[in-house]
Amino acid sequence: MKALITGASSGIGKAMAYELANRNVDLILVARSKDKLEKIKNDLNVNVKIIVLDLIKEKNVFKLYDIIKDENVDILINNAGFGLFGTFDKTDLSRELEMIDLNIRAYHILTKLFLKNFLKRKHGYILNVCSSAGFMAGPRLSTYYATKNYVTKLTIAINEELRQKGSKVCISALCPGPVNTNFNKVAHGKFAIKEIDPQRVAKYAIDKMFKKKMLIVPTLKMKLTLFFSRFVPYRLQLLIAYHIQGRKISK
Repeated sequence: MKALITGASSGIGKAMAYELANRNVDLILVARSKDKLEKIKNDLNVNVKIIVLDLIKEKNVFKLYDIIKDENVDILINNAGFGLFGTFDKTDLSRELEMIDLNIRAYHILTKLFLKNFLKRKHGYILNVCSSAGFMAGPRLSTYYATKNYVTKLTIAINEELRQKGSKVCISALCPGPVNTNFNKVAHGKFAIKEIDPQRVAKYAIDKMFKKKMLIVPTLKMKLTLFFSRFVPYRLQLLIAYHIQGRKISK
């Protein structure tokens, strides 16, 4: 098998690379840092191709597909993304638009292009790295939450379309809570609750992906949080989220 991972130089993407390599899956790793990708490649005992591209730029997303469309990829893991803490009136517009381009547009394009390929071959897995934020609104992290809502809802809608077709192709949404990655540094904030290890998330996610689970939520705590949030009035959810995000913002 062969997997393509975007945002593979750190965090969940890097952990996915090591986990899949342990399962003898060949890899195509995509990120902006050549040095980090080279180090990962040298650590692994499977065939690894590295591609250095900034997927914020739409042309590079299509370029990536053109480079590897004949590689017989079996697994697409859309993982590249970032967040930005702050109230909507204060956050930088250009940075938010870059976030939308990476967190939504790149996911959307690659999902559509690879899904068509997988349907023709009647085989394939797509794992979109979403977030527990994909089920909520997030004051003081509003654009990030909105992007994750988009990808989460898109993924589960496509999953149902595939189910109705009786297709063997599977698409899953990985929706973890806080994970110990570079997210905080990039977003200029910090999580108020304990972060889980990305390797733990990767192993759990890949296990569930191969079992063709639609929604993949690591940890019982996050499962319970999402379940009970259904019974909390929306205005109260927003108030709680507003104060939680406020404790995260770097001074």
